[in-house]
Amino acid sequence: MPRHLVLPLVLLFALPSARAQTRTGPDFDHLFARAIELHHAGDILGAIDSYKAALALRPDRADALSNLGAAYVRLGQYEDAIVQYLTALKSDPANAAVRLNLALAYYKSARPNDAIPQLRQVVSSDPSVRNAYLLLADCYLQTGQDEEVVSLLKPRGPMFEQDLAFAYLLGTALLNTGRGDEGQRYIDRIFAVGDSAEGHLLMGIAYLTRQDYREAKAELGRALQLNPQLPTGHSMYGRALLVLGEQEAAERAFQKELELNVNDFEANLQLGRLRKDLQKFAEASSYLERAATIRPKDLTTRKLLASLRLQTGKVEEAVAILEGIVREAPDAVESHVQLATAYNRLKRTDDAERERAIVDRLNAEAAARQKGRL
Repeated sequence: MPRHLVLPLVLLFALPSARAQTRTGPDFDHLFARAIELHHAGDILGAIDSYKAALALRPDRADALSNLGAAYVRLGQYEDAIVQYLTALKSDPANAAVRLNLALAYYKSARPNDAIPQLRQVVSSDPSVRNAYLLLADCYLQTGQDEEVVSLLKPRGPMFEQDLAFAYLLGTALLNTGRGDEGQRYIDRIFAVGDSAEGHLLMGIAYLTRQDYREAKAELGRALQLNPQLPTGHSMYGRALLVLGEQEAAERAFQKELELNVNDFEANLQLGRLRKDLQKFAEASSYLERAATIRPKDLTTRKLLASLRLQTGKVEEAVAILEGIVREAPDAVESHVQLATAYNRLKRTDDAERERAIVDRLNAEAAARQKGRL
């Protein structure tokens, strides 16, 4: 599923001038003003040192903490930035700008599940923050919550008018949920401004949804010609190639996607499946565990992980995963079969017999339905 759309989301906390600060003593004022000066001048390491010196005197200053977080973001040190933003919010929990920066740091460090609750708070407290809606929608896409994207963005069309990022996000979600006619309107809006990688990516997704894999391959190939760095482009291209039987090319596409973003769900899922089939279990586990972290509720990933755990003798772990699956999907015959196998290996005979009985019942019901159609 598409994620990490290239959005105009440079949302660093506005650096206050020294004169705007409340006077809290000359030492703090001097250090904080110097940090801001260095920050604006691009001396990020010097700014960080000065922010830290100022905070040694006033550790509760949310503005200094937030600016220190912004400095860490400039260096790509997102985990350090997150610590500063969280500390700033303890001092000033109502500060929507700091919370938005925290969400952006989570987003940039490929932690969309952590960004989502922060962004929900931002749009709840300040519904006018347009970029927060787009960022939240993109996080929903990353985590497979397409209906949430539609619910979030569709009522807010007037707020975004001809915004192409809005069209891309909503169009993608509509296509992913099978609403091709609605999604096509947003594809057309993107193509209206010229031939674009994003437009071809959307067309490719539309063809994937219709299971027209040859057309999908053509559209996605064109998207990648226009922009080889296009987020999710290689992943979607790999899906089309895989169905068309071009497995080696598909693997290369998935690997290319992970070079651009190690947390792409589809690429991790498919490479995990392929490595599992080749009995390269350690690699398969790494890919599938990452996929499960990105989308913890995805049944396909969990089923593959459970099967992998059985294959590698980690039976207790397999049972824990499978019990969760059959609670959520009680008609999943294959999972009941695997659970019966796992219970047998653990000498849990009664539990295994119960699962086999469920399998017999589900198979009988399926056979009756099939007979009724003949």
